[in-house]
Amino acid sequence: HELILTIDKQENVVRAVDAVRRVLRNNHPKEDYSIVVPLELIRQARETRRLFNIVLGSIAAISLIVGGIGIMNIMLATVSERTREIGIRRALGARRIDIVLQFLMETLILSISGGVIGLLFGAIIPMLITATTDVKTVLTFHAFAVAFSVSVTVSVIFGIYPARRAALMDPIEALRHE
Repeated sequence: HELILTIDKQENVVRAVDAVRRVLRNNHPKEDYSIVVPLELIRQARETRRLFNIVLGSIAAISLIVGGIGIMNIMLATVSERTREIGIRRALGARRIDIVLQFLMETLILSISGGVIGLLFGAIIPMLITATTDVKTVLTFHAFAVAFSVSVTVSVIFGIYPARRAALMDPIEALRHE
């Protein structure tokens, strides 16, 4: 006779094997059985998962940098298009910090919008994968919170340069700009 067990999580394999051994010892004192645990397969699965996480993390890091550069370019274009407006605001008494905060707030709104869209894709794609394959995906609040926070933080960091550039404009030169 043969009995094949499937364990829900790799972390539970050792505990499950110990439980099976106890039951078999109680019912078969002669030990006319053997237990085979494919530990090498488990090790390979862990290594594959580790490599997958490294690749996925690298892709995420590159995507964050590219996204940050995109945000920076959009905000630099916005600063360039609104040079005259910046000059008028400065001439009317707006402080440099007011200009910085205005552009950082615009960057924040842009990054939150992008973050929400990213979260929607991050929720829909794993559901589609689970629905169309045998791969079980797990969505956690923690993963979503970290992804959203990191993307917004990176965007705001990349928005500092354009905001600072806008604030450092000479108001007289900005008013001359067409």
